[in-house]
Amino acid sequence: MSTAPSRRPDLLAAGAATVTVVLWASAFVSIRSAGEAYSPGALALGRLLSGVLTLGVICAVRWEGLPPRSAWRGIAISGLLWFGFYMVVLNWGEQQVDAGTAALVVNVGPILIALLGARLLGDALPPRLLAGMAVSFAGAVTVGLSMSGEGGSSLFGVVLCLLAAVAYAGGVVAQKPALGHASALQVTTFGCLVGAVLCLPFLGQLVHEAADAPVTATLNMVYLGVFPTALAFTTWAYALARTTAGRMGATTYAVPALVVLMSWLALGEVPGLLTLAGGALCLAGVAVSRSRRRPAVPGHAKAPEPRREDAEDRR
Repeated sequence: MSTAPSRRPDLLAAGAATVTVVLWASAFVSIRSAGEAYSPGALALGRLLSGVLTLGVICAVRWEGLPPRSAWRGIAISGLLWFGFYMVVLNWGEQQVDAGTAALVVNVGPILIALLGARLLGDALPPRLLAGMAVSFAGAVTVGLSMSGEGGSSLFGVVLCLLAAVAYAGGVVAQKPALGHASALQVTTFGCLVGAVLCLPFLGQLVHEAADAPVTATLNMVYLGVFPTALAFTTWAYALARTTAGRMGATTYAVPALVVLMSWLALGEVPGLLTLAGGALCLAGVAVSRSRRRPAVPGHAKAPEPRREDAEDRR
């Protein structure tokens, strides 16, 4: 019997998670460009408004209605924590610390997701997940240390990045139950809308800075809204609905490795051997955390020993 139909949902979820991590990795390159012309709050608002507009058009084409009432609590919490607070605080934190320190601190997030998921959602913590996360975190630490500059960090910046990690973890854990009542597109669209409303106080800054910003910075901000936000957060929600929060969080450990590769290709930043080794550890940890123990195949079960009487009858 073919197992293709039964494997198709798993393959689609894996594909959606891959799209997410690739686009989120590309966001670091765009944030670096747009952040030179836009302040943290203005950049977050511009990104979210671009995302809301894109998602709104998709919802209109697909005739997606409002999410059911049972999903709104999770949507509101994830919108406030992840789409709103996280984006502003992370942009702010990355202006206070070097990229390596920011990546190191923010990568505490997947560990918090696994712990909160086990505590609040009843998710299991299998040994392979824990082992994979330990390997990936070691890789993230290696990448962070190799990319850290001298004098580029402050205690305030580290605190901001840590707050971003906590907000990221809380947003993911709040989003998971909402996906049991609403579609991935609905949860993403209205979560993004909640985040945009939270960032509206930065509208004046956005208008003022957009008038003086170079076209490339504004295009990078729009890119952040359309692809790493509208598309990547939707594919994330699609995959999250089909697995545990801990396993999805562990998947994001592939982001540092992809950031190293994209910075190499797009910005000409040649990574050192320590950075490459850390990226390899990140990917190896993700592979371990996503692996599953293979169940025993019924057809390969050991045949029972023949009874002594049957053996004697065959003589």
